[in-house]
Amino acid sequence: METSARRRWAGLVFISIAVALIIVDSTIVNVAVPSIVDDLGITSTQVQWVQEAYTLVFASLLLVFGSIADRVGRRRMLLTGVVVFALASVGAVLASTGDLLILARFVQGVGGAMILPTTLSLLNATFRGRERGIAFAVWGSTIGGMAAVGPLLGGWLTTTFSWHWAFGINIPLGILIVVGVLLTVDESRGGATRIDVVGAVLSVIAMGTLVFGLIEGRTYGWWTVDQRPELFGASWPGDLSPVPIAFAVSALAIAAFIAWGLHRRRAGQPTLLAFGLFGIPSFRNGNLAALVVALGEFGIILALPLWLQFALGFEAVQTGLVLLALAAGSFVASGLAGALSGKVAPVWVVRAGLAAEIVGVAGVALVIGPDATWGPLIPALFVYGIGVGLATAQLTGVVLADVPVAEGGQASGTQSTARQLGAALGIAILGTILFSTTSGALATRLDDRGIPPEQRDEVVSAVVESAGGAIAGLEASPQTADIATDARAALSDGTRAASFAAAGFLVLGLAATASLGRGTRREADEADAAEVTPRG
Repeated sequence: METSARRRWAGLVFISIAVALIIVDSTIVNVAVPSIVDDLGITSTQVQWVQEAYTLVFASLLLVFGSIADRVGRRRMLLTGVVVFALASVGAVLASTGDLLILARFVQGVGGAMILPTTLSLLNATFRGRERGIAFAVWGSTIGGMAAVGPLLGGWLTTTFSWHWAFGINIPLGILIVVGVLLTVDESRGGATRIDVVGAVLSVIAMGTLVFGLIEGRTYGWWTVDQRPELFGASWPGDLSPVPIAFAVSALAIAAFIAWGLHRRRAGQPTLLAFGLFGIPSFRNGNLAALVVALGEFGIILALPLWLQFALGFEAVQTGLVLLALAAGSFVASGLAGALSGKVAPVWVVRAGLAAEIVGVAGVALVIGPDATWGPLIPALFVYGIGVGLATAQLTGVVLADVPVAEGGQASGTQSTARQLGAALGIAILGTILFSTTSGALATRLDDRGIPPEQRDEVVSAVVESAGGAIAGLEASPQTADIATDARAALSDGTRAASFAAAGFLVLGLAATASLGRGTRREADEADAAEVTPRG
């Protein structure tokens, strides 16, 4: 029996809250890290893993869980993911050491990977026609808005209570989602019943090693060792960095994954990835565009909070309030995208959104400086938020436009994986630009002051390795106050360079949409509906 309209829209609310849960958590940690460092006394390496363990596991498992959900039930997978995520959050709240917190973050990544692709496939199965466009608009705007709300919420919880609450907020939200989804969302699944275990293992190896390399290249070295990794007391041997080895393993795993999948397809066996989907132009080209767009969108979210807090001296809550302009723009775009649904081809909405993102990010870059104020940032971030709200949702709709509902989980997992790969690549590239520019600019300024090379290198290392956190300590001492001024200017230079680079990636993303055509869904909703197996 078809779900009633009121129940469908109520289900959208709880599915959107599920998306908000994982997006907020992925951004909320950034502003809580200083408090975590003070409380648990974790090392700089542990700081990186607290932030990156989630991303690594999350990106590695998206494709696997998206495919499994088609077989075992999408609602069931969503609920399982929420429960896993909430239980991992309990572990994070109770963590008394850095290692326990990192372990909790790994498990959170597993839960998040169950949630994200499943929300997309549920929307694809539940909504039709113009309603689907509105649903995707809400979904996309939730991602854009929550990316900005996360730092605000994290700053308020950390400042008012403690960093534990930054994770504890997930527990009541998890309970609310489970109850709401059980009451408002019907079960759906695809046709295949068997799982491609070998394909799943190869997928995890390929994505895990690739994302590891992208994230850790700046730390360990892109070719030769800059910093030796340590594991269980053992140090990395030789001069070759583990990063190129990780890339080589990833390339071999990707080749093996494709060869294995094509072999199973010829044998008529189910595969983890429906390779036939790449014969659909909107799906193939849309995923390429999504990857490039994510390069610009997610990388800049990394740089701005660091600059606002460490170069301008904003408190965590103040940083969140500034970024709230991005959220406001994204939510405004939600209503605009809904109004345009069915009237304007989705691909043109995507292009308009990307154009707004480019204008917004370039505007932010022009404002950035050591003496900048928050006022000019607000309109630029608002325009950027409108762009994110328009582009993210409608690009998702274009990618999934011609995908049969029975393969919605696989398609959603692929689309989410493309975004996460783009996000990881964006963080790696823009992070490298941010800190390399900061390092070079600060070294030049210190040389101009006649600072001895040894002391110069020590200051540059402290500022860069702390992502700017050491500036406050330099400023507190009269002897190093001038150096702190140089460091703020250098961090501003780095953030400006990263912002312009993000705008450049978004320009490439806009160019990539030229291959998407009209991006409208074929008139086959009735056929799609017949492929869904409702289970109340």
